[in-house]
Amino acid sequence: MAKESVKARQRKRERMVAKYADRRAALKAAGDYKALDLLPKNASPVRLKNRCQLTGRPRGYIRYFGVSRNMFRDMALQGKIPGVRKASW
Repeated sequence: MAKESVKARQRKRERMVAKYADRRAALKAAGDYKALDLLPKNASPVRLKNRCQLTGRPRGYIRYFGVSRNMFRDMALQGKIPGVRKASW
């Protein structure tokens, strides 16, 4: 499980990316890279990291479900993810 400070930093970056998305798009379309450079660094979507929504784990992230492989397995075995069950053949 990630530290709370790391998860809080990620949430802060997500809010900032959403806040500046329109402004960044307009500046990029206009080709005004000087003004784009003056925006906060954390407003860039490149700085976001895919993290598990439940634990904050950065590795083993399953994009379709938004959770790490560990949480995905636990939730699937508990039946919390519709349409997913353990394979047997």
